Amino acid sequence: MNKIRKDINIILDITIIVMVFMIVTIYNTYPKSVYTFSNNRAVIVSRGSKEDKVVALTFDDGPHPKYTVEILDLLKQYDAKATFFVLGKYAEIYPDIIKRQVAEGHEIGNHSYSHVNMKKVSAKIIKQEFEKTQDIVYSIANIRPKVFRPPYGNYNDDVVKIVSSDDSSVVLWTFYQDSKDWSNPGVDVVIDTTLSKIQNGDIILFHDYVYKPESHTVEALKVILPQLIEEGYSFVTMSELINISQDRKVLNNYN
Repeated sequence: MNKIRKDINIILDITIIVMVFMIVTIYNTYPKSVYTFSNNRAVIVSRGSKEDKVVALTFDDGPHPKYTVEILDLLKQYDAKATFFVLGKYAEIYPDIIKRQVAEGHEIGNHSYSHVNMKKVSAKIIKQEFEKTQDIVYSIANIRPKVFRPPYGNYNDDVVKIVSSDDSSVVLWTFYQDSKDWSNPGVDVVIDTTLSKIQNGDIILFHDYVYKPESHTVEALKVILPQLIEEGYSFVTMSELINISQDRKVLNNYN
């Protein structure tokens, strides 16, 4: 009897080892930058491929009549491209900034119309917030955003279904690259948060609209941009990052 139990335990141990090995293998080979959510075919992007020395600069909540313009000036100075996740309500007010962003090679992303928490509203409101901003950007720049970042990073099945129905991707950010610049934590804090853990394929979260008398983001970028260039990084838009990683194609065929 003891021998049988011992044999069973050995078999169980071997089974567990094999299962762990399989899980680790799948994890290491599966695209890290994009995840499926529930059973939907849309992708949720939080980083890019580590094989290329590129990063994606992203800015939320704008456009802002002062800070967005200052950021655009800096990006132009350093020949850096970025993705601006705009709020429809501000895009309506500052269409010329949207036009400049597009003209200078930046990507426009959708950040909803009024910055609602997508987890706390109905599917109908989610659809309205998403589609209204899509239409506003199209009316200004004759393009429909291909990337959507939900406010606060909060999303659910309805968000993914609605975004994917427009052939767009849900974009978050690399978890350690949240600069929290919206709170004006200090220029040095924004710089350190961004540069201390920088890796290939990072999606960096900034804000070009802050409800403060000054923006620490602008001052921080004066250090961050030349430093990343010195370290050999190139700047890409979110769609470029997705294309480089080729994860979208992989996951669209994954069930």
